[in-house]
Amino acid sequence: METWIAVTLAAALFQTLRFALQKRLKQAGLSAAGATWARFLWSAPAIASAVVGWILAGGAEMPPLTGRFWAFALAGGVAQILATICVVMLFSFRNFAVGITLKKSEVLQTVLVGWLLLGETVSPAGFGALVLGLVALLVLAEPPGPRGAGRAVKRLISPSVLLGLTSGAFFALAGVAYRGATLSLGDGPVAFRAALALALVTATQSLLMLLWFLWKDRAQIRLVLQAWRPGLAVGAASLAGSYCWFTAFALQNAAYVYALGQVELLFSVAGGALFFGERLSRREVFGIGLLALSLVVLVLVT
Repeated sequence: METWIAVTLAAALFQTLRFALQKRLKQAGLSAAGATWARFLWSAPAIASAVVGWILAGGAEMPPLTGRFWAFALAGGVAQILATICVVMLFSFRNFAVGITLKKSEVLQTVLVGWLLLGETVSPAGFGALVLGLVALLVLAEPPGPRGAGRAVKRLISPSVLLGLTSGAFFALAGVAYRGATLSLGDGPVAFRAALALALVTATQSLLMLLWFLWKDRAQIRLVLQAWRPGLAVGAASLAGSYCWFTAFALQNAAYVYALGQVELLFSVAGGALFFGERLSRREVFGIGLLALSLVVLVLVT
């Protein structure tokens, strides 16, 4: 098994666990932004300490931090913050597995972001996979109630669809930007470049969100600090998952990494049943299956 495949599978597993823990944080009274900040706040010190120790032990040399690196790092960091907030908000509208499925539109949107930023194109078969993925999202977003006029419009403008697609767009931008940031650090060991990029991005995200709370919602700072026990669990899961994602992005194209990350769909279904006692309707199972199929096709044709 290639290294990028193994670390991507691990990243998907840790990410599913982290989203489940963040849902618990939101249920405990934290806002979507507070639950998002917890993942950065409690993971930043650990990864920073590891990188400093790595350098002091002589395991790696500090590469130059160019303007290109910071442009990618900041774009990815801000996009990831916004994407995570959207996902946590989305859990208020749909159950855990469906929320994760809508978020997985990132796979399809990464192809578009890659084309816009890097000039990469998709084949006709790849475009067919995108269309199939859109159909799957519409199936998942179908609001409850009788069929009738205006049904299709409601599918497109429902909060769950808008939040899911928005989070997917921001995650797509984050993935492409993180790959650019890691590649901008030169030709050193992949493991160190991934750790360094992650440490700098996470520290920046923690600081940016702290400044936001100091300006807009100081009470949320106290709530996040009081929830330090579950916050540490979120931070640990976030650290493990993020390091695996950064390593995968350093080794492989972001679209391929996100496409393989579709295994998170299976983890989310299991997580929803295990942690929240959720059951999917037949329509939701069908929609998840369609989206999974579109991602498989995307992997095969790109």
